[in-house]
Amino acid sequence: MFPVGGRVLVALSGGPDSVALTLLLRELAARGECRLVGLAHLNHLLRDGAEADERFCREFAAALALPFHSERIVVRQLAREWRRSVEDAARRARYDFFRRVIEATGADVVATGHTRDDQAETFLLRLLRGSGTRGLAAILPVAGQVVRPVLDIARDELRAYLTEAAQPFREDETNLDMSIPRNRVRHELMPYLRREFSPAIREVLAHEAELARLDEDRLLNEAIDSAGLIVLRHSSGRTTQLTPAHVRTCPPTAWAKEDIEAVVIDAAGLASLHPALASRVARVALLILAPDRFVGFEHVAALLALAAAPSGAVSLPGQQATREPSRIALVRQPFRAFANAFRFPLSIPGEVTLDAQGWAVSAQLGDGVESCKRDNGESAQVLGAAVQASRVALPLSVRSRERGDRLKPLGLGGRTKKLQDFLVDRKVAREQRDSVPLVVDSAGRIVWVVGHPVAEDFRVTEPSQGVILLKARRLGGQG
Repeated sequence: MFPVGGRVLVALSGGPDSVALTLLLRELAARGECRLVGLAHLNHLLRDGAEADERFCREFAAALALPFHSERIVVRQLAREWRRSVEDAARRARYDFFRRVIEATGADVVATGHTRDDQAETFLLRLLRGSGTRGLAAILPVAGQVVRPVLDIARDELRAYLTEAAQPFREDETNLDMSIPRNRVRHELMPYLRREFSPAIREVLAHEAELARLDEDRLLNEAIDSAGLIVLRHSSGRTTQLTPAHVRTCPPTAWAKEDIEAVVIDAAGLASLHPALASRVARVALLILAPDRFVGFEHVAALLALAAAPSGAVSLPGQQATREPSRIALVRQPFRAFANAFRFPLSIPGEVTLDAQGWAVSAQLGDGVESCKRDNGESAQVLGAAVQASRVALPLSVRSRERGDRLKPLGLGGRTKKLQDFLVDRKVAREQRDSVPLVVDSAGRIVWVVGHPVAEDFRVTEPSQGVILLKARRLGGQG
């Protein structure tokens, strides 16, 4: 994770895992195996105990005679500005903070206190949300300059270590909030699996995550080699191959600085690859022109479908893909989002709060059909939709409308309709259309336009095969 004598910065929250990590690395430093350059603490200002957490961390650093680096951010404000969930905004802000402290201290790496329990919980969460091998790899031991030295150590082992050392720590009261999916996995699902299936379930799941990571590493490396043969870049009048070395050493975010005008893909070469490799090559190709955009399953599937078609064109994140006689040309397009654009993952069970749009959208499993209530716009009613679970490609997301959106409304015999025309027909005011939440599945299909009937493909016809209950409530009112 770092060379002997390497400069290590520790991410310190004040919780037991990060406190134990600090003491363990201090023992290694005393033996000359690393050098601790400081402790980094970011106060998200989200909890009542945040001030006490920061004070504890500062005093802990002083007791160990280690430099202390801290910042305060208003995460809820950032979430609104970035149009992300509070959790996503906090994660992004935290790692941005780590990068700043790494630059200031000259650290080689920043160490975080993720444990074997975190690994098992993350694996389960991603499995339940419908993740592929890339997601099931869960928490990586090394990700750039971020390392997780205690990822193979159990949480209770670290607590026992702190008890033996008589070292206090802080408890995060939000860890008991059962509305957070991870906490339900931690306090309800994991104990049930341990009791009813295997006392070693934590170790089994962590091992599965490791196997998924090894498989993904191998497949990604093969995909990168294939991309070097069939993906070309066009810049400043020159067309060059996307070499494997370039992909491995240059992160996607750096591609934006290379002024690449277009990407050309050998259509037959892409179509001939095994699906496991083809999907990864397609994703690499899409990220060249849109390194900072979300590239999901539906985008990769659309590009692969275009490779197998004789002609056609499709709009993809930040680019237009056009099928030519023997190739696919990806040409950069400026990002033209609708006003108030947003996109958030929706867990089952779980809830997404859209402060700017004035909605909260939730999902849970149900046993039957729940009647839908229509919103007359005069009160804060709860709106509902029952969805046939077996027809949904998980995970779900809540997002705003995008150009080219289509759906299959009820009563059209399975025919699709432009979302724009649907909203006009439903008499949704022009100024409100950008704020209407859409629930979509991982295939990019619109499942539910909040406030309107569920799409034809997803209406409940066989309740015994499982039902997902979607609800939306207006913020600031009843419900």
